[in-house]
Amino acid sequence: MPLIKDLLANNRRWSETRAGDDPDFFPRLSRQQDPDFLWIGCADSRVPANDIVGMDPGELFVHRNVANLVVPSDLNCLAVVQYAVEVLNVKHIIVCGHYGCGGVRAALQDRQFGLIDNWLRPIRQLVEVHQAELAELPDEDSQVDRLCELNVLAQARSVASTTIVQNAWHREQPLAVHAWIYGLADGLIRDLGQSLRSIDDLPQSERLRSPD
Repeated sequence: MPLIKDLLANNRRWSETRAGDDPDFFPRLSRQQDPDFLWIGCADSRVPANDIVGMDPGELFVHRNVANLVVPSDLNCLAVVQYAVEVLNVKHIIVCGHYGCGGVRAALQDRQFGLIDNWLRPIRQLVEVHQAELAELPDEDSQVDRLCELNVLAQARSVASTTIVQNAWHREQPLAVHAWIYGLADGLIRDLGQSLRSIDDLPQSERLRSPD
């Protein structure tokens, strides 16, 4: 197992390698970040956002939490979304979950895990809504993977339902919200086929009028 000093040594080697390959890399990063993408993903250590999409630091603005949830009471997540949309002017928000998510599995199981049960409540609600579909699947792993997909779709809609995103659309700011899922077993991302690009893509009950 690596020690803290090993991490510092790794960082030193990484910094020297990057600077050797591209002398302007760090000066360029220090001057400005100008990403086109906001990534909302799971905190799972096996899903390194920049790496799996082949992007350098500065090209992807990232927010991560357990089970990639977007809930109205999470001011941390909403602050990230607002900064990304209103200051960085990102053009795409990607909600990316992953198959085999431990948080999703915990929400599916009929037991208590402690504090995290409060955080996972939106996924437990999804279990109830999709109970019949999940019950038809052959085993728990299949149920977890399908629930991972359903959760990503729901969280992408949750992002699009925020005042932040809808006001950007009212300003005619180009912005799309995408639902993706990552496979730990093969390293591939799958597009779940839901890209929200305007208020018209939301149910009538979730649309907000322009504040003007």
